[in-house]
Amino acid sequence: MLTMGADEIDEAVAHACGALRAAATAEYDWTRPAGGLEWSCLATAEHVVSDFTAYAAQLTGRTKDAYVPLDVRLEEGTGPAAAVHAVEASGGLLAAVVRTTPRGGRGFHPFPYGSADAHGFAAMGIVELLLHTYDVLSAFDVAYEPPARLCEALLAWQFPHVPPARDGASHWRTLLWATGRGTLPGRSRLERWRWHNQIHLPAGPVALLELSPPALADLAAGGAGGLDWIAGGPCEGTRTGAGLIAKAYATGTHRPEWGSYAIVRTADQVAVGAMGFHGVPDHEGWAEVGYDLAPEARGNGYATQALRALSRWALDLPDVRGIRAVVDEGNTASEAVLLRAGFERDADREGRRTYTIREG
Repeated sequence: MLTMGADEIDEAVAHACGALRAAATAEYDWTRPAGGLEWSCLATAEHVVSDFTAYAAQLTGRTKDAYVPLDVRLEEGTGPAAAVHAVEASGGLLAAVVRTTPRGGRGFHPFPYGSADAHGFAAMGIVELLLHTYDVLSAFDVAYEPPARLCEALLAWQFPHVPPARDGASHWRTLLWATGRGTLPGRSRLERWRWHNQIHLPAGPVALLELSPPALADLAAGGAGGLDWIAGGPCEGTRTGAGLIAKAYATGTHRPEWGSYAIVRTADQVAVGAMGFHGVPDHEGWAEVGYDLAPEARGNGYATQALRALSRWALDLPDVRGIRAVVDEGNTASEAVLLRAGFERDADREGRRTYTIREG
């Protein structure tokens, strides 16, 4: 499984700082603008230090709706070698915080839906470091390329909306394209870009956590997807659905919001089931939802709470008219969940009982 955490931060810091330190000599003028930026190379290094420190503070502060009000700067007169040392030290700080953040710990970040967990802050920090290392070294016409597997993991965790590397392009070239720094055959250059943190939707005693492509692929292969599961989970339906979405990511057709979510019990951060969509909304604005719960977790209202939260969230998105669910005749437990979540019986589809909930 492509992982994203403290070990990846350590790897990225060691690689990037090794390359930067080789250019932190009198031969190179760090007061000149970094490639493609208005900041100087020193200011760009300072920006990375600030990001690392701020991301660590977001996690330790468990911030809900704002950034921790701090501003980190290099001391006046700091030279290139000391600036690289500061990048190294602050990267170690973020890695330490990521390592010690308990499962479920989150902090505020605006993109795309208001928060990120330790995986997300690790990925954002590494993206900032690698891209700005590239920017600084570009100012000196020094080539830079980080490890391929690290770039592949960043794309899968933080850019699941970007088709993965194909047509001979490397993961690094694809990451540069995804962040507006390069071109790829068959893809227009990006003027604006955003990363994507996993969506987290509170739902009473449980929460819905969007599953990343690496987690989906691991579940499909029989793994745990990086989660702790209740006895009897994950269910076969969860693994089957995960495989379909992982395949969609691999073929470049995945849209993150419309994938699969783990249902996680908030009291102990144990996954009890999964819920998600069978694809993007159709041309009429309708999406189909499905779910399953491990037998050990049934009878506690978890599926009902999760379905209410996911339906409300989806119906607030632009161009979504309604959510549909179809169940086999005789599956009275699933029908009861739908009714309690606010769905209503609709006309059968292909001989299966159908329930819907509409916008408004």
